[in-house]
Amino acid sequence: MRTITLTALTLGSLSLVACEDPADSVPAATVVDETPATTTTETASAREALTLSPEHTTIAWVGSKVTGSHDGGFRQFSGTIDFDPAAPERSAINVTIQTDSLFSDNDDLTTHLKSGDFFGVEEFPEARFESTAIRVGGDGNATHTLTGRLTMHGRTQTISFPATVTVEPGEVRARAEFSIDRQQFGMVYPGRADDLIRDRVVIKLDLRAPRSSQPS
Repeated sequence: MRTITLTALTLGSLSLVACEDPADSVPAATVVDETPATTTTETASAREALTLSPEHTTIAWVGSKVTGSHDGGFRQFSGTIDFDPAAPERSAINVTIQTDSLFSDNDDLTTHLKSGDFFGVEEFPEARFESTAIRVGGDGNATHTLTGRLTMHGRTQTISFPATVTVEPGEVRARAEFSIDRQQFGMVYPGRADDLIRDRVVIKLDLRAPRSSQPS
């Protein structure tokens, strides 16, 4: 009887210290069938070639386990927006991330995340997102829904997620918060038996591309 009682108390204590899952507060990216790349009949002179860089853009994430969560992001990446000012939904976004630039709020965790248990940065030095479609409207207060091919850890999934896109004279901005399932990209390390790592990881994007007053 004492063993049963102690076990029940231990399980109860674990449930009390378990942290909330950050992924519960954001929409989950939907894995979709391959979508043809967006096409347009507009001439090149009607579009703007915009640049994404760490100077204006942030790519962050939040991962969690049973007992807590960690914040992090990437410091090195590059990207472009092939922007159609007449119809932003006909634009295209491409981003390439240098995975070795990954950082977190814990040095030991950063080292582990770069290992083969997760990103395997030596074997897979880049992660990429290539949009294939942008649709007006999205879940919640999102203005658009972005669909594209996300490649990490040598695996590619076509995902769809809501985003808020704003167009100003000085910049084009796209903001999104959503979760992805790390196991779908081959990151299956479970964590310790008494402190399991959750599968869903929150992605936080704030893409800001300066633009000139005239299309390029």
